[in-house]
Amino acid sequence: MYRVQAPMDPDNGVRGTPQSLSTEILSLFTEGISLILSRWTALQMAVENEWGGRTSRQKFQQLSTDIVSWFSQSNAPLYIDDLEMMLDETMVLSFSSEIEDGSIEEVAEQLMILHEECLKGNFETLYQLRASSPATQAVSQSRKVSSEEGSDYSTDDEQEPASDMALDIEPEQMAVNPVNSKSSSKVVQLSSEEIAEGWAPVTSRRNRGKRSA
Repeated sequence: MYRVQAPMDPDNGVRGTPQSLSTEILSLFTEGISLILSRWTALQMAVENEWGGRTSRQKFQQLSTDIVSWFSQSNAPLYIDDLEMMLDETMVLSFSSEIEDGSIEEVAEQLMILHEECLKGNFETLYQLRASSPATQAVSQSRKVSSEEGSDYSTDDEQEPASDMALDIEPEQMAVNPVNSKSSSKVVQLSSEEIAEGWAPVTSRRNRGKRSA
């Protein structure tokens, strides 16, 4: 498994005070963020199906902008759990979707790795992302569970199998620990009533998360 090197602690996912990226490298980092998000199956499924309404694509762009801002914050340590929480809450509040396939943790790790590499002037991950394909086939194979209707919607099992990774990147292209291929990719679409009643996405995420409390 690819481990983020110091100053990030792999045991608790804590990074020290953030370092600044130059304008040129920040532009590359921003590109990398968009590439990672475009390969996140659950997010792309929500965007393609407009679970965030007609402004779903704008919300996708806003998430990318928010992530750049999060990494650019000053005088504060960066905790990967906070990044996971932001991704989780965005999926719930912006796309009415609860992610249950462990991909939030993987996306957050990919983003932390990308940032770490950019700080070191290493763009290997960015080059690999450029060479990979967006999550298009995986989106069509993902399952949507509607809370309002109480029914499951799944694609035909005879379709071409999706990648083992929740991020639609070949395992050999990204040296990270893939999401367990035996666990089905699952996205629960929440009703507005459930969101209004105070769904707690962080609790649900931690129940299925890879990290211990």
